[in-house]
Amino acid sequence: MTFQEAIRKIEPIDEACRKRAQARLDRLTKPVGSLGRLEALAARYVAMTREERPKVPRAAIFTFAADHGVANEGVSAYPSAVTAQMVLNFLRGGAAVNVLASHVGAEVLVVDIGVAYEFGPLPNLISRKVAKGTKNFAHEPAMSREEAIKALEVGIELAAQARQRGVGLIGTGDMGIGNTTPSAAITSVMTGQSVASVTGRGTGVDEAGLSRKVTVIERALARHRPDSGDPLDVLTKVGGLEIAGLAGLILGAAAHRVPVVLDGFIAGAAALIAAGFQPRCCEYLIASHRSVERGHQAALDRLGLVPLLDLDLRLGEGTGACLGISLIQASIKILTQMATFEEAGVSERET
Repeated sequence: MTFQEAIRKIEPIDEACRKRAQARLDRLTKPVGSLGRLEALAARYVAMTREERPKVPRAAIFTFAADHGVANEGVSAYPSAVTAQMVLNFLRGGAAVNVLASHVGAEVLVVDIGVAYEFGPLPNLISRKVAKGTKNFAHEPAMSREEAIKALEVGIELAAQARQRGVGLIGTGDMGIGNTTPSAAITSVMTGQSVASVTGRGTGVDEAGLSRKVTVIERALARHRPDSGDPLDVLTKVGGLEIAGLAGLILGAAAHRVPVVLDGFIAGAAALIAAGFQPRCCEYLIASHRSVERGHQAALDRLGLVPLLDLDLRLGEGTGACLGISLIQASIKILTQMATFEEAGVSERET
């Protein structure tokens, strides 16, 4: 499926299904609305999938990895070599996302979409390398339009394959030294917010590093003038390959009515791109948490999403998505396993 086909295939969620799910939630043995946002979460899941009595879905975290030429501008506290090293750590099961995914029963699928390293054939590594990282967008466009489209379609393809394998809940993950820089650039362009207001410390740069990062992005935007009305133009000029892959994953999942649990800031930037192509994809998005990266709230506001958690997370990888998945699983169990007043023989509220 091409990314244009995915865009055309995305339908609105089913409001009638949501209302029927909410009606059941209102009949469960509890005061109406007393489980708060867990109830709304369950009803939204039903509306997305059209499964009125759903089973707890099989979940998968897709952790897309890529390098960034702009890292050469000193915008990260870590060297670019860490991207490849962390991919190997993911494959060994030693990263935070592996631990949290195991905790919620989700699988971690690691995708090399643009790491500047040749891994060779490795068990469990999904090799979809579009390029060996992006170019340094401080001086030239990050990628060609052809590369951006190819990366988008990698994500769309992986979403379709996941659906075919029975995955019913997709979490986003990322790994790429320097990737908060393109994420901030994208967020500034797509939200209209100033660069300084959406750029954070990423891996932990000091005050001088943060100032340098803001300047690099501001100069790049002035040089390239990405068009906020053309998400492909934004990706091409200041994007990242893993961000493009995640945007495609979102579009592909929405086209197949599979809910997507967003992780943090990088996922938020990818969702802004996806929503630029097709705003209806936002109906299939669940924001797991609010990152401490200052631009994440701007992205969530533009997407119309309220995060489930606020735990001061800023790691990425898919860690927050794992925790969000646990709440979705709980909400589905509330909907399907709790008894109604009629089923339990419990007296309802007196009127």
